[in-house]
Amino acid sequence: MNSVNMNKALMEMQRMAAQSKMEPVQTNRVPDEGSPQNFSELLKTAVDGVNEAQKLSGSLKKSYEMGDPNVDLPQVMMASQKAGVAFKGMLEVRNHLLQAYKDVMSMPV
Repeated sequence: MNSVNMNKALMEMQRMAAQSKMEPVQTNRVPDEGSPQNFSELLKTAVDGVNEAQKLSGSLKKSYEMGDPNVDLPQVMMASQKAGVAFKGMLEVRNHLLQAYKDVMSMPV
C-alpha cells in the first residue's frame, strides 16, 4: 500500500472515529505529502480512535441495557457497527503491514 492510499485509509478511519464520537470531522489531521510524518504517531492515533469507538459502543450498550431513556436502540446499533467497521479496517492495515514486513525480511541481501 503506497503512502497516498495509507493516508486516505487513515483519514477515513479518523473520520469514522470522529463520527462515532459525534464530533465534527477534521480533515487536516493527516499532514500533506511533502511534510515529514511520524508513522508511529499516526498508527497510535488510528489505534486510539478504534479503541475509543469500541469504548463508546460498549458504554452505549450498557446504558441501553440499564434502561437509560437518553439512549435509543438505533444509536446503539450505529455505534456498534461503526466500531466493528473501524476494527476491521485496523485489522486490514495490520495485515498489510505484516505482509510488507514479511516481504522485506524475505528479500535477499
